[in-house]
Amino acid sequence: MSQSEGVIQYRLEHHNGELPADADYTGLFDWFARCRQADLLGRDPQRYGGYAYGNISVRVGTADGFLISGTQTGGRQRLDRDDLAWVRHFDSAANALTAQGPARPSSEAMTHGEVYAALPAVGAVIHAHSPTIWHLAADIGLAVTATEAAYGTPAMAGEVRRLLRETPQAGIIAMGGHEDGIIAYANTMQEAGQRLLETLARAQAT
Repeated sequence: MSQSEGVIQYRLEHHNGELPADADYTGLFDWFARCRQADLLGRDPQRYGGYAYGNISVRVGTADGFLISGTQTGGRQRLDRDDLAWVRHFDSAANALTAQGPARPSSEAMTHGEVYAALPAVGAVIHAHSPTIWHLAADIGLAVTATEAAYGTPAMAGEVRRLLRETPQAGIIAMGGHEDGIIAYANTMQEAGQRLLETLARAQAT
């Protein structure tokens, strides 16, 4: 992994401000803890240069952006509201993002935004890290982004957009240019989390 791993690479306009009242905080916090327990989110000094890995988000309303775990929060045992950012607008072509809240958004916020923009029915996205799924992605039939598209870049956002257009019902894709990176998405957080755990179990059985 590059030395910039875990570092925000887009232009960020961030303001302190209130978080949305109508987001699914319960599902967000519950599935963060469950993914953390399964080592799909976390922090390990022996992996990725010691940076925390993974992030999780939920859509806010129909046109009000999304709520996402803050940068470098993957190693927390649990999330609370102080660990969240509300992404109000993003523009992957301009590599720019606007957010508010107590935390700065994750370095993969742009990729989450691409999923929500491409698939209006999707209400939750989990960006996990799983060596098991990632190395077996092709064997278990997952779509994979191009290896030259690095994490947190417009190229990765474009690759995710391409795969979502080609396989909108897949529900889970692997990030070829982002070591161990996996994206699970679904209408609800429960569905996205279950899809991720089921894929992990399938990869472990392969």
